[in-house]
Amino acid sequence: MLSCVIYAAHNLRVEQRETPQIGAREVLVRLKAGGICGSDLHYFNHGGVGDFKLREPMVLGHEVAGIVVEIGAEVARVKVGDHVAVDPSRPCQNCSDCLAGHSNLCSKMRFFGSAALFPHVQGGFSEFFKVADFQCHVVPNNIPFEVVACAEPLAVCLHAVARSGSLLGAKVLITGSGPIGALTVAAARWAGAAEITITDVVDQPLEISRAMGATRTVNTARTPDALEEFKANRGAFDVSFEASGNAAALETCIHSTRPGGRLIQIGMLPPGLTSAPINRIIAKEIDFLGTFRFHHEFRWAVECLVSGRIDVKPILSAQFALQDAVKALELAGDRSRAMKVSLTLE
Repeated sequence: MLSCVIYAAHNLRVEQRETPQIGAREVLVRLKAGGICGSDLHYFNHGGVGDFKLREPMVLGHEVAGIVVEIGAEVARVKVGDHVAVDPSRPCQNCSDCLAGHSNLCSKMRFFGSAALFPHVQGGFSEFFKVADFQCHVVPNNIPFEVVACAEPLAVCLHAVARSGSLLGAKVLITGSGPIGALTVAAARWAGAAEITITDVVDQPLEISRAMGATRTVNTARTPDALEEFKANRGAFDVSFEASGNAAALETCIHSTRPGGRLIQIGMLPPGLTSAPINRIIAKEIDFLGTFRFHHEFRWAVECLVSGRIDVKPILSAQFALQDAVKALELAGDRSRAMKVSLTLE
């Protein structure tokens, strides 16, 4: 089978690998569409993401959807031929975090296309991949696979919004208009936010975020003075979401969140220490919350996509055959030309 394998930074190969054998509670899925994520781009460009560094070749990809082609003897959730959104999370289901309802924090999590563990967990950018039956969510056959594959990033954003508390009537700031920022716009709008301002340094992604429901977009590279309005009177926003992973953007969120407000860090910051005006968080009693992946929000995301309550089509930029993965990743890394690039198989 064809697989998209990263060996090191800028060393990506589409090569033949053995088709995996499934167990009694496992399912074999044929890839139909997979979205390229920011973490895939980090592995491609830097050989790692955050604290997770490549130590062996690894199949990329965790935003995947496909068709069930084989099921194990004890599988009853799905059948051959089902179209499925695939949750890339496979927690141990037995540790204290899992048993407390925080499976996304499982220290033994086997997450598709991640170098967090060694041996690494192989990803879903393969012609065939196997998953546990509980990772499959059946979807109607008439929904495009590239839409279904967006369940994973949308789940990340729904989890962040759930962590933020009620957004009914809230004034929201989002820094970073990549796919996660744009989908956080949609999630915040669905949760009842009254005003959603999003910032970036490139115009094209801001236009997409406006299509996703942002009420105001600000190019901070072209109009840096606009940030002063946010910071006036100790902050203009009830809730801020930092979605860029940039320390300067985190500082903007701290200064722009009102006293007693909430700040949710979605973007993965660089390894090591991050400089930020923490005293302002203290003096304004801002609730500063981390958010990592998702758990039951994956099901919410699938339901939102199936029902049409959240339309992700504005973020879908281009499709490439799996064989052209290098070209796809190069385009996905150009923020002026693309937001969400998908790999597909006929």
